[in-house]
Amino acid sequence: MKINVIPSTKKLADAEREKCVAEPGFGKYFTDHMVVAEWNQNSGWSDVTVKEYGPLSLDPAAMVFHYGQEIFEGMKAYSQPDGSIALFRPEANGLRFAKSAARITLPELPVDDFVAAVKALVVQDAGWVPKKIGESLYIRPFMIATEVGLGVRPSNKALFAVIATPAAAYFNAAKAVTVWISTEYVRAALGGTGEAKCGGNYAASLLAQQQAAKEGCDQVVWLDAQERRWVEEMGGMNLYFVRGKGKDATIFTPKLTGTLLPGITRDSILSVASDLGYKVQEGMISIDE
Repeated sequence: MKINVIPSTKKLADAEREKCVAEPGFGKYFTDHMVVAEWNQNSGWSDVTVKEYGPLSLDPAAMVFHYGQEIFEGMKAYSQPDGSIALFRPEANGLRFAKSAARITLPELPVDDFVAAVKALVVQDAGWVPKKIGESLYIRPFMIATEVGLGVRPSNKALFAVIATPAAAYFNAAKAVTVWISTEYVRAALGGTGEAKCGGNYAASLLAQQQAAKEGCDQVVWLDAQERRWVEEMGGMNLYFVRGKGKDATIFTPKLTGTLLPGITRDSILSVASDLGYKVQEGMISIDE
């Protein structure tokens, strides 16, 4: 895929951008540019274009609005001590994005093109990357069905886009996260879309998240759909449990069953922990335990 860059003529002034980056919040401000590429069944992917951030124009009958054909990713760019910028395992995000696309019957974007598009946006908007430890430039690639029509079938047109926002630490490092175990609602069932990063999974989780907030909790712990017994994951992250101490410690995490999102941080922690000599185990963990 060729990447075309059309610099924005309305870039935020340096002083204004620095104010945004100094107190970023999450999803509060967006960078000067975005990435777009279109796909259709006949000609495949268009070139990638880095252009001025702005609204998308969609027909009211675009299929994404009616049948939920949408996927996304979440990843970060970090400022380094030497002034460079680093992405954390972008190829893994690209691979998961392609797998999500296959499950939702959207076109699979090649991993190399996914990574190149993300890097092009980060290079163009490098001034938006916060420099404080714990802060980052949060990058949101997504894909939506854009064919106009109300037939219930896979769309023959799609839009891939990438936007970015400076982000403070997602959770307060000085405060432990409190959790609410949901026994009334479930996130996903076997054979469903649990392992795909698609908007429908998150929409279905919001009611339980509201319930957790009313109970004074930060996150929901999801149980399996069949028995409401086996721990699966949380609303914003995968779960780990540590048994024992020191050399006898074992790190446990629920195994991937098709109902959990295969977290990139999850995979990284398991690999690093094993390399450091810790025992790691993936399996079924009951709520009684």
